[in-house]
Amino acid sequence: MATILVTDDAAFMRMQLKDNLTKLGHEVVGEAENGKDAVEKCQELEPELVTMDITMPEMDGVEAVKEIKKINSDVKIIMCSAMGQQSMVLDAIKAGAADFIVKPFNAERIKEALDKVL
Repeated sequence: MATILVTDDAAFMRMQLKDNLTKLGHEVVGEAENGKDAVEKCQELEPELVTMDITMPEMDGVEAVKEIKKINSDVKIIMCSAMGQQSMVLDAIKAGAADFIVKPFNAERIKEALDKVL
């Protein structure tokens, strides 16, 4: 079981991901609506894993990954992207993200990504 921070600017996506993660037995310790919020909550909550949307207001997912990795290099990050964001996903992986899942979320794929990075 891992402690997880869910980051997405869409409340519906956060809720969907949270449902999937709790069904898999993980604890969602917080939610963030943008990258800036995610960086702050990461410092405060110290989750083991962060799910990170790519396109968000204030600070995008790639920038947030860089900032979070500076604060805590051990935290695992899984990117959540819509189709057609492959180049940004690659940038995020170069910045330190461990894996990615594509929206709309697939419960099997979420489990696969978690098993891989945890």
